[in-house]
Amino acid sequence: SLQNDSVVAGGGAIEMELSKYLRDYSRTIPGKQQLLIGAYAKALEIIPRQLCDNAGFDATNILNKLRAKHAQVGPRGI
Repeated sequence: SLQNDSVVAGGGAIEMELSKYLRDYSRTIPGKQQLLIGAYAKALEIIPRQLCDNAGFDATNILNKLRAKHAQVGPRGI
């Protein structure tokens, strides 16, 4: 079992921030473009998901924590 599943900056952080930005942006535009940008935002999360899987973490749990952290703080941790 895992000793520590804390969230730290590093692999996948940029992709999660870009995903958040694109997902937020997609909500401001109508039509098919919204769906395309939303799909691209979701695709960016494949990178941190794969890193979680490779490290033996529960990817769903960790990605939910990452999304919460990225929603809590602004760009560059501000």
